[in-house]
Amino acid sequence: MLNKNNIAIGFLIGLIFPGIAWLISEVAFKTYLFTLNSKPGMPYLVAIAVNLFIIRYIFKKGNDQTGIGLIICTFIVMALVFLFKMGHA
Repeated sequence: MLNKNNIAIGFLIGLIFPGIAWLISEVAFKTYLFTLNSKPGMPYLVAIAVNLFIIRYIFKKGNDQTGIGLIICTFIVMALVFLFKMGHA
């Protein structure tokens, strides 16, 4: 999957960890365990940090277009988390 060097692949890779963070925060914590009233954006911020490490790895491998797609996706996720999660805290 990382052998293909295009923006769409990078965007899809960038959606993996924010999707997992959404599952953790919305499905698991709110329905089964407890609510994240104190820090609602924490799983998303961890996912963004993981994406930044993946971006570094991809650029070291020389897949520039994939890295650009990942950067675009991470920026969009950061903006959405800031607007929807951090704005309500």
